[in-house]
Amino acid sequence: MKEAISFIKNQNISTDEPVIVACSGGPDSMFLLSVLNNLGLKVVCAHVNHNVRVESIDEYKFMKDYCSKNNIIFEGTELTNAPTKDFENYARMFRYKFFEELIKKYNSKYLFTAHHGDDLIETILMRISRGSTLNGYAGFNFITEKNNYKIIRPLIYMTKEEIENYNDNNNIPYNIDNTNFEDEHTRNRFRHKVLPFLKSENKNIHKQFIKYHNTVQSYYDYVNNLVYINKAKMFKNDILDLNQYNELDDFLKDKILCEIIRDYYPDDLYYVGSSHVNEIVKLINCDKASLTISLPRGIKIHKEYDKLIFNFKETTYNDYFYELKEENETPLGNIYIVSESNDTSNFTIRLKKDSYIIRNIKEGDKMTVKNMTSPKKIKDILINEKIPANIRKKLPVLVNSNNEIVWIPGIKKSNFDIPINGEYDIIIKYVKEIKNEE
Repeated sequence: MKEAISFIKNQNISTDEPVIVACSGGPDSMFLLSVLNNLGLKVVCAHVNHNVRVESIDEYKFMKDYCSKNNIIFEGTELTNAPTKDFENYARMFRYKFFEELIKKYNSKYLFTAHHGDDLIETILMRISRGSTLNGYAGFNFITEKNNYKIIRPLIYMTKEEIENYNDNNNIPYNIDNTNFEDEHTRNRFRHKVLPFLKSENKNIHKQFIKYHNTVQSYYDYVNNLVYINKAKMFKNDILDLNQYNELDDFLKDKILCEIIRDYYPDDLYYVGSSHVNEIVKLINCDKASLTISLPRGIKIHKEYDKLIFNFKETTYNDYFYELKEENETPLGNIYIVSESNDTSNFTIRLKKDSYIIRNIKEGDKMTVKNMTSPKKIKDILINEKIPANIRKKLPVLVNSNNEIVWIPGIKKSNFDIPINGEYDIIIKYVKEIKNEE
């Protein structure tokens, strides 16, 4: 207990500063609530009625009465209409949203939770058995820095048994959730079957797990610095540059993927694990130039040649078909008839006068590329040029009155193109749509 008290005091929290305490009414959180209150801190008790058990209403009243008798600010809420599927995670998200509302309401910088040493052991073992990331294997941090507050877990140095013994010896009341004795949930099975064995081998096993946590966390912090430096270089606007990425060491590549995944699952690591990282690695290394996989919660990842697109959204495009005018707008840029130009690239074409049509690419389209003798499928041309599959159908082509494709603006010209020193009637220029890459 002395370590927990010292840990709290080392935070140097003024008695004028309100602290939010997540309190279920169980032995752990009631111990924490009592300790913080006895230290003279301005405590705000945050209690959530999950409406799962019939005792929930009585426990809500118990907490409210306890706070009233002990001069503690009470804030309560209840969870209603929760989905049965993935209830645990939904409830957790609901709780932390409530806690953050109280952080704002009281202008607090601190949220205390009653996670203890046994919780750390259970969390680490669960993640090892399921598979996780380097950070996940460390369990959870004793202090978590959020944008405008800290989550502090001072009971990490204590065991469940120590907490309950203190409560009983000091007449601290608490409620018992009988579902904690059931083995339906994974955590309970570790708690009832694995933890007792470990404690029979070493009654202070939680201290060994704290050392394990600190070691893994130190490695993670060192590696994470390298990860952030490299991630900033090669991951922008949901796109990972695979050319830069593939130059890295395999270990570092794996950690970069883990951190990118965390961007899309910031609130809960339970959604993702090593199996998901392995799926992404397979996607990167597969021979197909274009492929999409799905992660939990509807997140899609799409490989397109040397790019990996996260949070990929598949879109559909309407067909377009109109006559060439002085100025023409397309989904991927503008096409203009100009009076003069020295450009000889694929962004400019010189042609004889005709009734030209601008339209999007169709299945089966062919074109005889300049300086070639036989037509080639547009699809194959675009694949060779590594044009992403998701934009091919909206690319413009220029078609003559004989329904022959004479130009894929910005990509390839046909044999209809006339040299700059030849006799031509019109010059047509393409200005590609420019996207901000920063």
